[in-house]
Amino acid sequence: MRLIRSEFLKIRTTNVWWLFAVGALGLLVLAFAINALNMHFGVLAPPPEATEGMPPEQAEALSAMAEPVALTSYMVTSGQYFGLMFVMLLGIITVTNEFHHQTATTTFLATPHRTAVILAKAAAGGVFGIVLWLVTTALTVPATLIFLNSEGITPALGDGEVVRAILLNGLAYALWALIGIGVGVLIRSQIGATITAMVIYTVGTIAVSIIVNVLTSLLEWDWLANVQWAMPSLASNLMTSGTDLPGQPHYWVGALVLIGWAVVTGLIGTLLTRTRDVS
Repeated sequence: MRLIRSEFLKIRTTNVWWLFAVGALGLLVLAFAINALNMHFGVLAPPPEATEGMPPEQAEALSAMAEPVALTSYMVTSGQYFGLMFVMLLGIITVTNEFHHQTATTTFLATPHRTAVILAKAAAGGVFGIVLWLVTTALTVPATLIFLNSEGITPALGDGEVVRAILLNGLAYALWALIGIGVGVLIRSQIGATITAMVIYTVGTIAVSIIVNVLTSLLEWDWLANVQWAMPSLASNLMTSGTDLPGQPHYWVGALVLIGWAVVTGLIGTLLTRTRDVS
């Protein structure tokens, strides 16, 4: 507990936590507005020319997305993409700050058990992720109620699938802190780790989706389309979908993928920290 308190002190006494919090909340507002427009014009009231000649699979997916459970789950987890990114970056910084400011030697001399240090960092990052999830959820719940009521749709916030999506969203926030810590251990440079993680999280996710879709169309291998869900950012979105949509794996597949990423990166990070020289 002393180690965990020290990690909280390191986060709390720097500007990084509130800068990330302000950034996440600002982008949450933007994400919710974009999602609301997308749901209104793309799902609930699409223009006739957009639905004319639509393939049956796409029409089925559109119809499933218009159901109250799917709509509520989608809107109430708005801002997840940016929120998880900031939690990941905080996890990276909790590790790389030690090497950037050359405090790692002091930390490991004070606590020779390096595994305990990594676990303390994971706990502190996970708590930050949970707090950020609670704040964002507290904002998206009333916003979702207002939006769906304005569309003439009864919100399904009390539905078990929606509650599950909200809780799994909290799990995603906690797990991404562990992923960030793993990245920070693999790449000690603060700038290098941050840029690499940002590029993979944003550009890499889009690139994998495009490549998989192109190969699926060219090779006509339907199973290949499921490969993209191995990306942790897409898995996070899948696990909070609330209901199974046509053409997508079950929500628990996304949960297992994300847990796998968190366990592997955390384990590798811990093992490297135990064996590497500090300087």
